[in-house]
Amino acid sequence: MSNALEITAPEGTPFLEFTRVVDAPREAVFRAHTDPDLITRWLGPRRLTMTVEEYDARDGGSYRYTHHDAEGSYGFRGCFHTIREDLLIQTFEFEGMPDHVSLDTLRLVDLGDGRTRLDGHSVFPSVEARDSAVGSGMEGGMAQGYERLEELLGAGGPAGA
Repeated sequence: MSNALEITAPEGTPFLEFTRVVDAPREAVFRAHTDPDLITRWLGPRRLTMTVEEYDARDGGSYRYTHHDAEGSYGFRGCFHTIREDLLIQTFEFEGMPDHVSLDTLRLVDLGDGRTRLDGHSVFPSVEARDSAVGSGMEGGMAQGYERLEELLGAGGPAGA
C-alpha cells in the first residue's frame, strides 16, 4: 500500500499519535470501524483471527473481542464514549495487561476525493504503559490492520462499506 502509517510517541509523554490515509470514503471507513462483521475482517495483524463477543458501537456502548493464533488467545475490551461519523472516542484495554487502559480518539477526516485521513491520539496512564504498548509490536499490527482495511474497502469490498 502506498499510504504509510505514521506513529509518533514523544519521549517522556504518556501518549502517542498516528496518521493514516485510507483510499475510501469516510462513510465506508466509519462503517468498517463500527460494524462488528466488518471489524473481524480487518482489525489486527494478518496472522490472527478474531472473535467478537460484544461490539455495541454507540455512545455508552462497550466491546470485547479476542484475537487467536497458534500460540493462544488475546482479549481486548473497552467502552465507547463518542461515536459519530467523524469522531470515535473509546477506552482500550489488552486483558493481558490489566489496569493499563488507554483513552483513544480517532478523527475521520474526509479529504474530499474519496479518501479519508485517520488522525488517532491515545493517552495511557503512564509513560511506562505507553512504552509497553509501543514495544509490544503494536505498530506492525496496526500497519497490517490498516492495509487489510484498505483491501476490504477497495475494489470488490462490501457494498456501502
